[in-house]
Amino acid sequence: MSRQRFEDKVIIVTGAAQGIGRGVALQVAAEGAKVVMADYSEYVEDVLAEIKAADGEAITIRADLETFAGAESVVAKAIEVYGRVDILINNVGGAIWMKPFVEFSPEEIEKEVSRSLFPTMWCCRAVLPEMLKNKAGVIVNVSSIATCGINRIPYSASKGGVNTLTKSLAFCHAKDGIRVNAVATGGTEAPPRKVPRNSTPLTDNEKQWMQEVVDQTIDRTFVGRYGTIQEQVNAILFLASDDASYINGTVVPVGGGDQG
Repeated sequence: MSRQRFEDKVIIVTGAAQGIGRGVALQVAAEGAKVVMADYSEYVEDVLAEIKAADGEAITIRADLETFAGAESVVAKAIEVYGRVDILINNVGGAIWMKPFVEFSPEEIEKEVSRSLFPTMWCCRAVLPEMLKNKAGVIVNVSSIATCGINRIPYSASKGGVNTLTKSLAFCHAKDGIRVNAVATGGTEAPPRKVPRNSTPLTDNEKQWMQEVVDQTIDRTFVGRYGTIQEQVNAILFLASDDASYINGTVVPVGGGDQG
């Protein structure tokens, strides 16, 4: 496989400051892409420094992707600097709380949906006019095998929405030269988050509920372990590349055998 799959491609990577998003941004830059890294956190500048140190090409934009205005600003920046958008990789999302559904307040449910569904929806909507104009484009959404899981039902519902969005967009716009797929990530080992999703210290009950999620994840995974960031990045980049040119409207589970 060529290691320059993305030479001269303009790629937006959201949630690029840490975790899987950081891994994606570093890898596509290493494979020749011009990377537009969008994140709300200042730590995205550290990723930019890593790319520049390796002679890669990238820019950053700080944006609130839970809003359509934020998503539009990212696409506009990509077009302003590079003239087009070839690929969008939507990586923003993640469970804020892990607890039984009855323990969620209405406000917490809304926050979970705003975090794990709307950034992907807004960015797809924002980039679509550009891709329609070019009659070409690739979108890869990062979903989760936790669409069937315990103690995170609002998050599960949000990622179920991402899966349906993926399939519907692909069905509607294949005729326009646009491919849309998703990777449903399984449990993934990652360094501690620089910006925690929930900064409030966990109660004893919350620690127990979180451990139940970890136990369920490992129990349902055939290989009996969490995956690595690189294993998720490999799948995302495959779907983003021309190697996957005949794959469209598909949600690929990357969970060591757990199908979600």
